[in-house]
Amino acid sequence: MACLIAAPCSGSGKTLLSLSLAALSRQRAESLQPFKVGPDYLDPQLLSAVAGKACRNLDPILCGPQWLLSSYHWHGSRADRVLVEGVMGLFDGRGPSSEGSSAEVAALLDLPVVLVVEASRQAGSLAALVRGFRDHGPPRVRLAGVVLNKVGSDRHRALLSEALASIDVPLLGVLPNHPSLALPSRHLGLLPPQELHDLQERQPIWAELARNHLDLERLWPLMAPPDATAPFLDPVDGVLNREPGQVRPGPTVRMAIASDDAFHFRYPETSELLLGVGVEPVTWSPLADEPLPEGTHGILLPGGYPELHAEQLGACRRSLGALAAAATRGMPIVAECGGLLLLGSSLTDAGGTPRPMAGVLPFQAHRGELSLGYREARPLHDGLLVRRGEEYAGHEFHRWQIEAPGSSEPTRIEPATPLWSLAGWGTITREEGWGRSNLHASWLHLHWAGSPGMVKRFAHRMGVFRDRNVTDQPG
Repeated sequence: MACLIAAPCSGSGKTLLSLSLAALSRQRAESLQPFKVGPDYLDPQLLSAVAGKACRNLDPILCGPQWLLSSYHWHGSRADRVLVEGVMGLFDGRGPSSEGSSAEVAALLDLPVVLVVEASRQAGSLAALVRGFRDHGPPRVRLAGVVLNKVGSDRHRALLSEALASIDVPLLGVLPNHPSLALPSRHLGLLPPQELHDLQERQPIWAELARNHLDLERLWPLMAPPDATAPFLDPVDGVLNREPGQVRPGPTVRMAIASDDAFHFRYPETSELLLGVGVEPVTWSPLADEPLPEGTHGILLPGGYPELHAEQLGACRRSLGALAAAATRGMPIVAECGGLLLLGSSLTDAGGTPRPMAGVLPFQAHRGELSLGYREARPLHDGLLVRRGEEYAGHEFHRWQIEAPGSSEPTRIEPATPLWSLAGWGTITREEGWGRSNLHASWLHLHWAGSPGMVKRFAHRMGVFRDRNVTDQPG
């Protein structure tokens, strides 16, 4: 039986333990399927890079429990080992509730919990902390044991070990203070793997730390894969008799997906679901000033860090011009969060200088307050992906904000109406986004596995564009 790696709060060491176990699994030539609870993009990228297998997000709010169970059993049963990393604190979910939390996912999947505790300034109080997480609920959790992080000395370890023994909780290991366990981060989380230039050098060190400091006799059996008890549930067509991501025969349309250091926040299911409805995804780098791929029928602009590359993007007149021209011709475009910023008139870089963008939508973007949390979205009209009367669950996470100076600012398309009404815990309900029959642009991140109708709608609109013989030209 597998386990879920959780913690009392963010920054405790969940990812460090997960990466160490993934590195050891790969060194042992055992395939490992990583999972990540919640709407995270950065931790899964690191886990994917170290495990050598795409990390899958488990989010009951964005995708629903049926998809979560299907994804876990299908992908997990096809590996030698399984690792599930939690999100934030064990009971942290939507607002003050445990909905969508690591504890809820552990209960849905019937997984015991390994609790990672940052113990640098604790002794006997550790027992009270761990007892509280063990006994709190609902949902109730089964605690398999504790891994300690930042233990200062052998004496400190002995104190903490006795504290855990007093409440009959096993100590499963201690992560030492080590330079390789320091992971750099920025305003939205950890650095992505392509920016950790010593990632390959770190991995054998992580594997060695796991061997020397973790109780592998107890931990390794807690990474056993689930049984393949059910077929994979394709959210578009129901039960699937083929591998996810397999191309469906028949006519296809071609989608350009922005993919580079500025745009890399997307789930692996995005491309798989598109392939399943006859869409050929092709990567495209706006940051490299590339033209759109020849024969493009639609564009996907995912999230990422365009604000950190605003100066370079502002100089990419060929890629920005191609994007603007595609919007003018009515090519279907979907933009989420960071991808939305590419469509505005300007984007202020980290140093405070505005940089020109594609000018498709009439707004300027600059650094502001953090927007974070789950949102319930109700479309205000029929659009490219959504329909009035439907409801969607999404996640918002950004520090750059939008200022719309008014309708007098020129744009490349006809005025687009607000996309939907967003509500969330602790936030004021507001209208947000831009929507037309060929445009879906919003701060909101959606997991397409939880909203399968959008995939077919996007493919249909691309097919209409293709059939009109309006194709994007390179350059």
